[in-house]
Amino acid sequence: MATSIARFSRRGGVASDLIRRYFAAEAAVAINTEAPKPKLTVSPSPDRANWDYRGQRQIIPLGQWLPKVAVDAYVAPNVVLAGQVTVWDGSSVWNGAVLRGDLNKITLGFCSNVQERCVVHAAWSSPTGLPAETLIDRYVTVGAYSLLRSCTIEPECIIGQHSILMEGSLVETRSILEAGSVVPPGRRIPSGELWGGNPARFIRTLTNEETLEIPKLAVAINHLSGDYFSEFLPYSTVYLEVEKFKKSLGITV
Repeated sequence: MATSIARFSRRGGVASDLIRRYFAAEAAVAINTEAPKPKLTVSPSPDRANWDYRGQRQIIPLGQWLPKVAVDAYVAPNVVLAGQVTVWDGSSVWNGAVLRGDLNKITLGFCSNVQERCVVHAAWSSPTGLPAETLIDRYVTVGAYSLLRSCTIEPECIIGQHSILMEGSLVETRSILEAGSVVPPGRRIPSGELWGGNPARFIRTLTNEETLEIPKLAVAINHLSGDYFSEFLPYSTVYLEVEKFKKSLGITV
């Protein structure tokens, strides 16, 4: 057959053209009939955990402990509450704060607030022998970027921003800590006084007017948190944006 093909190819013309078409068709068939490449299949390992959550989690139960949040308390979406945490009525926890109740209890009292980027933790035990849980009582304002660990803050106090309260420290009622204060382990801040510095030292006694302003600040922040809280109701306020968008398109609302 090869001799016949060679003879026809030497003659040229129509025969040569037919030969080229024949081999082109054969090549096309060979390309189209190539065996498909095997697909790689990856079977999951039987040891792989079936995770129910992805990304950031706001409420983290640890063992039998589940954080408890009152229905009218405001907890920002990017706050982390873990373990033995209780957030009482009217209180608020602001953006980026972390309350870690993995070792002991953390309680945020009525109408108190923990502001942005605060870290609240509790140790297994206190070196002073005092309760190791962290208690923030009612009408307390904890300034942004503060760190609280196994301390007790009695009602109607202000903790300035960037303050640090260490294990076993106690801030008695109607007291104020200046911004950047550091309270060493076991230190007691007496009632009705202003303290500040690193370590915290007595500055002066608060006036009656100043002590009356402490709960008012907590109430004002509670009212402000109500505006944020309404943004996360089931109906939210997204409908306002939808109506605005419809009007921009000339659609009757």
